[in-house]
Amino acid sequence: MPTILGQNQYGKAENRVVKITRDGATHHIKDLNVSVALSGDMDEVHYSGSNANVLPTDTTKNTVYAFAKEHGIESAEQFGIHLARHFVTSQEPIKVARIRIEEYAWERIAASDANSQFIGADEVKHSFVRKGQETRVTQITYDGEKWEVISGLKDLVVMNSTNSEFWGYVKDKYTTLQEAYDRILATQVSGRWRFNWTDDEQRMPNWEKSYEQTKKHMLQAFAETYSLSLQQTLYQMGSRIINNRSEIDEVRFSLPNKHHFLVDLEPFGLKNDNEVYFAADRPYGLIEATILRDGCEPKIPVDLTNL
Repeated sequence: MPTILGQNQYGKAENRVVKITRDGATHHIKDLNVSVALSGDMDEVHYSGSNANVLPTDTTKNTVYAFAKEHGIESAEQFGIHLARHFVTSQEPIKVARIRIEEYAWERIAASDANSQFIGADEVKHSFVRKGQETRVTQITYDGEKWEVISGLKDLVVMNSTNSEFWGYVKDKYTTLQEAYDRILATQVSGRWRFNWTDDEQRMPNWEKSYEQTKKHMLQAFAETYSLSLQQTLYQMGSRIINNRSEIDEVRFSLPNKHHFLVDLEPFGLKNDNEVYFAADRPYGLIEATILRDGCEPKIPVDLTNL
């Protein structure tokens, strides 16, 4: 039976690049993990092994590092846009470039009030500690005409210690879960949002400000929603983003319910008044959904946020 070649792509995955910007004695860090995927006229390399249209993956790696020097790293999105444009416009066989980036954040270490024996406290502008809250992510796709930018975050763990209930659900002969009228609600957020910037004629978003504001609205919605279900909270988080960030048309979340169960302390003669919990890491409920601006079509792949 004859076979034909289907979708294919190639590139260099997980190029770790750390860019130090020295503003006098004050240093700034951008720490990225960049993956490049290229597709186009690549049938012949699969059928016959001819590399005539193949840009080596080693070259894509070198381009990442060279561009960090030549263009700097203003934001993960802007850096990905530079790379995608370069690969599509400089190599005729390449029709689509997809750049995926994870960004690891650092924050400056606060110096002590007293001067160090070696360095004055007001001079310590080059020491950092890795932020552990979340990993920032983005995916840039370019086909020579249109852009698609999907950004987001993962591994952001949040918790409400009250203002969450879960009751009134379907019960059958296998149901053992007790209804809860005051419970812990905790999750590890994996979220993506799609920008409506699609071509160079449009005004480009301020990527750094957009990320900070989107995260702010997402967290505020989580904190301020009196939750009757994690689904309800998820919808409020996405709606808050759509309603406050005009540059975003679509949000998708994957939220594992990090269950916390009250520990039975009665065998020890103790009353557990919603104070002591057992945190279960698995199995976990997995709540996923897409929230859209009215009139927009979903374009974020459903598996992009999957855990």
